[in-house]
Amino acid sequence: EQGPGSGAAAASQTGASLAALAVKFAERQRSPHCLLVKEHQVREGADTAHPPRRTLFVLNVPPYCGPDSLSRLFSRCGHVQSVDICEKPGPGEKKDKLTSKFFDHKTVKGFHVAYVVFRKPAAVQAAKALSQEGPLLISTESHPVKTGISKWIASYEASIVDPKKLKAEVDAYMQDYDKRMAEEEAKAAKEEGVPDEEGWVKVTRKGRKPGLPRTEAANLRLLEKEKQKRARKELLNFYAWQHRETKREHIAQLRKKFEEDKQRIALMRAQRKFRPY
Repeated sequence: EQGPGSGAAAASQTGASLAALAVKFAERQRSPHCLLVKEHQVREGADTAHPPRRTLFVLNVPPYCGPDSLSRLFSRCGHVQSVDICEKPGPGEKKDKLTSKFFDHKTVKGFHVAYVVFRKPAAVQAAKALSQEGPLLISTESHPVKTGISKWIASYEASIVDPKKLKAEVDAYMQDYDKRMAEEEAKAAKEEGVPDEEGWVKVTRKGRKPGLPRTEAANLRLLEKEKQKRARKELLNFYAWQHRETKREHIAQLRKKFEEDKQRIALMRAQRKFRPY
């Protein structure tokens, strides 16, 4: 049994031989599922989260097999330090430990890959040798894996947030944030107006929006820009007024010419010299 395209694509990417490890969800399951395992090998320094020689790369991990199940399956080979489940294989950076119980939790859906980090390198070889044994059970009587409605109930209960614990976490975060902001403001105030080795003065900003520069020369430049902006606005208004006056004068001249034409036509009619056709 294979995941939907993930196993073949990842196997071609790793390029090394994979061992097929048979697992079954429970004893009553007839057909085993195959986990593809190999030693995780990357260039030195390319993957800081999964150290080489001590990391087992696992493909075709089914959705019901979580980190706890993988840790229990491979604990017979040696002490498991960590289990990292990802959507697809790739270099991983060292992740900061999550301090929040309510945020930054991402659930990987569908078939996925896993990185099992052991304490000793010998455990990786022992895990690969498990392919010679019979199918391993993921869900046992001592460690059952919840499915169906019991899994939905557990997921729903886990989604309910305790208001007191959430408030305590938010308060702790805001206290840490205020402390960091106070330290940054104190550092900026200390460096304000002090030129560096080349004579440059560092400009600092405060508040949510960028504030005014703190140097006197910069304030004078800002005032000069405001003055030029006001003068340019007044000049634009003057041009608009002048344009309106020119149009009024043009309309007045047209009306005057129209009245003169009317009088001339009336005079020509009186003298019988008006022939329009």
